[in-house]
Amino acid sequence: MKLSQLGEEALVARLTHGLPRNEGLLVGPGDDCAVAGRRNAPFWTLLKTDCVIEGIHFTPETGFARVGWKALARNVSDIAAMGGLPEHALVTVAFPGDLAVAKAEALYAGLARCAGEFGISLAGGETARSPGPVFVSVALTGRVERGRCVLRSGGKPGDVLFVTGTLGGSIAGKHLDFMPRVQEARWLTEHFRLHAMMDLSDGLGADLPRLARASGCGFELNGALPLTPGCSHEAGLSDGEDFELLFAASPRQAARIEQSWPFATLPLTRVGLLTANTPPSTLHGFDHFASPPRDA
Repeated sequence: MKLSQLGEEALVARLTHGLPRNEGLLVGPGDDCAVAGRRNAPFWTLLKTDCVIEGIHFTPETGFARVGWKALARNVSDIAAMGGLPEHALVTVAFPGDLAVAKAEALYAGLARCAGEFGISLAGGETARSPGPVFVSVALTGRVERGRCVLRSGGKPGDVLFVTGTLGGSIAGKHLDFMPRVQEARWLTEHFRLHAMMDLSDGLGADLPRLARASGCGFELNGALPLTPGCSHEAGLSDGEDFELLFAASPRQAARIEQSWPFATLPLTRVGLLTANTPPSTLHGFDHFASPPRDA
């Protein structure tokens, strides 16, 4: 069997099954971040790693400062989805020997801009030579108060599903310039008890079924997707790299969230419900092995 036949999600399930862990790991593979710490400690540590690869996540023509922003911001988005704050990053880069020094410096300028925006320390990393393509991997830590950590697995039947921002159109460039929703997630977890949350990296069509499965629920969409101008309903479901928040809250909390949402320039949209029945999903999003490269 080839990886393209198996698909990304099934591969991850195979590779992570039965991995060793110690008592300090509270949440392992399967959520936006791993969670470590003492169960009764006031703060928990969040652990996240992600990568961007030339030809998959950006083209050779993409400005390297934007690549640097994206490489770190992807990880920040996952920290936000757990309700946390990012802290320290390690960056591994692999460059061809004939890459212009100015491009490498621009990439680090983008990393530094994102780090400055969110108070992150760029603590070190590794530099290696690659025959190509350019490869950037970021490992990021964060922290979250024990009572504000939100997993994918806490959703309940009847919960209202929300997304922030608009969906679709990543190929037009917004996947390089997005703003991780740290501020919005912190506001939500300060004022409300969310049942489940994740960030939308592979598209609502891929990520919503993941949240529902983790919560032991099914889901229904109401058709009211907040689409980026010019995007179709299908694009809103499957383009991926939206990096918006998807979260579930009780109907009572949902009404209060809508009434008090303070971010006037950022849409907040009810997109559906979690349900008790769990039929197989017919939705789809981006899959690293089954989908063609984003090549954006």
